[in-house]
Amino acid sequence: MRNDDKSGKEVASVQFLHEKTRQNSFRNHVGPGKPPNIFLITIDMISPDFYHPSRPFSREMNLPALRELVGDGVSFQNAFAPVPLCGPSRAACLTGRYTYVLGNGEHSPVGLETQLRADDVIFPEYLKKAGYVTKHCGKCHVGTSKFMDAFGENDNAWDQWYPPIYQDEAYLSYQRRLGVKPQKYSREIVLLQQDRVTPGNSIGGWIVQGDGKPFPEEAQYSHFLVQRAIEKLECAMAGPSTAGQPIYLQLDIFDPHQPFSVPDGYAEREKELRAVMTLPETYKKVQARDWASFANQPEIYDLYRRYWGLYNPQSMMDYRVAHALQMEVVDRAIGKLIQALKEKDLYDDSVIILMGDHGEMNGRWGLVDKGVYLYPDVLRTPLVVKMPSSVGIQPHAVDAPVSLLDVAPTLLSVAGVEPDAWLDGQSLIPYMQPDATPADRNMIFSCGWHVGVNFACGIQQWDGKGNHHLYAYNTSSRIDELYDLNAVEAENLAQEPQHAKLRTEMIDRLGALLQSDSRWGGYWGSYRLHNFFELPKRPGSMQMNEP
Repeated sequence: MRNDDKSGKEVASVQFLHEKTRQNSFRNHVGPGKPPNIFLITIDMISPDFYHPSRPFSREMNLPALRELVGDGVSFQNAFAPVPLCGPSRAACLTGRYTYVLGNGEHSPVGLETQLRADDVIFPEYLKKAGYVTKHCGKCHVGTSKFMDAFGENDNAWDQWYPPIYQDEAYLSYQRRLGVKPQKYSREIVLLQQDRVTPGNSIGGWIVQGDGKPFPEEAQYSHFLVQRAIEKLECAMAGPSTAGQPIYLQLDIFDPHQPFSVPDGYAEREKELRAVMTLPETYKKVQARDWASFANQPEIYDLYRRYWGLYNPQSMMDYRVAHALQMEVVDRAIGKLIQALKEKDLYDDSVIILMGDHGEMNGRWGLVDKGVYLYPDVLRTPLVVKMPSSVGIQPHAVDAPVSLLDVAPTLLSVAGVEPDAWLDGQSLIPYMQPDATPADRNMIFSCGWHVGVNFACGIQQWDGKGNHHLYAYNTSSRIDELYDLNAVEAENLAQEPQHAKLRTEMIDRLGALLQSDSRWGGYWGSYRLHNFFELPKRPGSMQMNEP
């Protein structure tokens, strides 16, 4: 739907996602020519150790695909997930709004929202309505109904935290075509329960075929997903009703999330990594205390340490090596997609975003995976944006803090789509300009329900001169947290006298944000009581019954 004024200049006109009900209005700013193809690649749970330039171990990683995208695009060095859990983070990223989803369906109790509602809108819906052919494969975890709205009847998203490697019929057929039998572990990393004797969580490891033969890399699930994405792309390009239309392809890869599935061909690489891999210093501190509690850590950290049971240092080392290898497996799979885009003459003129959904502890403080706490490493995520070469944006790094909430408004802006609905994120395009002078911004982090329960919220603060901090408030603990976001192994600074002024500033700032937006009222109720003597005193009723 488009209008032209008398001068011939194109004017944006109002459209609706739902024409009959006139709901979800937006404006489509149609420019000259076809809008660019868009490829969004997400990976699941990656430690900053593997990609962030401040981490020494990142230089040991063999990640040519990621480095190629960084070399051709804009790398955001301080990108954060709004919620450090799979489903909630994806819900926020896809809607561009802070999410009410605060738990994954597998762990949450009855009554807690774990899927997006029917009247929510995810940004691919706008792209589809604006003329994009929308394709998807991989993980969903926000409810398949919204993916049906965005991607149509051919959608095959799986809506759970782990991949269906034994149930995905398309994957099993793919393996049969390759003459490969389903996987089993040849070396499995099994952690311990609290008695330090009873076997506990399995976090995967190295795989072979069911008959014991080597498991080829091309048959590994990430490689299957990439091959399926390439096939979907080819169908979109050649389809009778879709040829010539702009394409939006979203590839949601599960790896390098545990349980790991390291295929054949990585034996020498494993030796190389083991030769340079060390245990985190904070893990050694936990060992030295024989896993006793830390006075400056909320109890939720102890709960997660007991849940994971990394009492054996060899298991911790095995986890870190397998996690690194799994990331290299992912990178090689992504490299196949990049090569396919080049062969189809799509790479240069497309928008490509590579991101994680959240971070990973990778052994710090005796923890792996992520959880319902706001430690820097579970909030950090890689975020690289490669714009079309015709745009003329030179590759560079951006230090200013950004959020996964920004992905939706960025890609909508690229497509010329302007929703009338409120978005909490903001377009990253202004950040990419050579004369950009980004300032600090308000971003709220939150979490709620996972292995344990800890409804927490926090903020970051960046002064543009190298100082960058995170403050976290935990409703289930009287211990708050303050971290230096530049630290490789961050320690809680909240009770350190030399940081008292900064802590007070961030308590005030978070309090003002919680009070200013009714969506955070649940946090504000307890926050102002826990921090009564630090916050500015305001007389009046505290029952929150204002009109």
